[in-house]
Amino acid sequence: MPGSPQWPHHESVVISSGARTGLPVIIAVHSSVLGPAAGGCRIWRYPRWQDGLEDVLRLSAAMTAKFAAAGLACGGGKTVVALPEAYDLTPDRKHDLLSDIGDAVEALDGRYATAPDVGTSAEDMVVIGERTGHVFCKPAEHGGSGGSSPATADGTLAALRAVGTRLGGGTTDGTDGTGGTGPLRGLRLAVVGLGNVGSRLADLLSEAGAELLLSDIDPGKREVADRLGAAWTEPHEALTAEVDIVVPAALGGVLTEQIVPQLRCRAVVGPANNQLALPQVADSLQARGIVWVPDYIASAGGVIHAVTLELDKRTEDEARQRVRGIEHTVAGLLQDADSRGVTVAAVTEELVRARLGTPDLG
Repeated sequence: MPGSPQWPHHESVVISSGARTGLPVIIAVHSSVLGPAAGGCRIWRYPRWQDGLEDVLRLSAAMTAKFAAAGLACGGGKTVVALPEAYDLTPDRKHDLLSDIGDAVEALDGRYATAPDVGTSAEDMVVIGERTGHVFCKPAEHGGSGGSSPATADGTLAALRAVGTRLGGGTTDGTDGTGGTGPLRGLRLAVVGLGNVGSRLADLLSEAGAELLLSDIDPGKREVADRLGAAWTEPHEALTAEVDIVVPAALGGVLTEQIVPQLRCRAVVGPANNQLALPQVADSLQARGIVWVPDYIASAGGVIHAVTLELDKRTEDEARQRVRGIEHTVAGLLQDADSRGVTVAAVTEELVRARLGTPDLG
């Protein structure tokens, strides 16, 4: 699978035609070694439904890595609904589609639980929850932990703080907030994608004293830049801008062998899933001296928060503390990679394999 970690093959892939909509609901269970599989539900437009299948395979494998690296007792899974590009997803049709998804999840009898992802929300989980109990991140008033976007942004900030320390930004005394003494102060960051996670992350980075260059395919998102006093540009220009850190926060596959020579940053760290078009791009980045933190580490805050609250039954404070711990995880990975002269990706994959009990796949 292009761009995905090289883990073992999937345990199951189920494709069902929704009884109400006729749309293909694809659920991939990658691994249940550490526990029942979990992962978000993505509703997105694809040229072909087979492109959605390829996406769900990549995303579910990345979820296995994300849970294992975070030390959580869950396996990797994912749901993708491949919308035809011309399909008109009216509110009534979406309600029917969410019911179809709930039926598909329920049919797996607890082997997989779903949560919000691109194209779905915490409120959508309420509708899915009418058909199955195997759902995460419903709004708090419905007994869930809420949307995962805030915690995902918080976790990405934690990863960026570790990299900011590595790059020598600001100070390294560990403080945060508008006092401005943290490791991101004075660094220039390009955030590519201003959806729910990217917009919140831009706010957090501004508070941390970073200089921001923002971009999104939706020109309406420029209001975020105006509000924060940040610069604005097109996504491709942001990706190749002269900055300290590029922050991919939209869809995956943006780091290709062709784009790496054009990068003018010192690091790439962001919450977008499956950033590498091919696994070997990590080596190309290292060859150019560009630090890349695997996306399944940087984006783990949302699942850490949800699992801590909904499965482990811990407090909100404990969940936040675990999310902030991503900073220490990334710092350790950076130190290990430096000492051994390998990529952070290689060190992280070794950690995941060890936790999964998976032999080196070469």
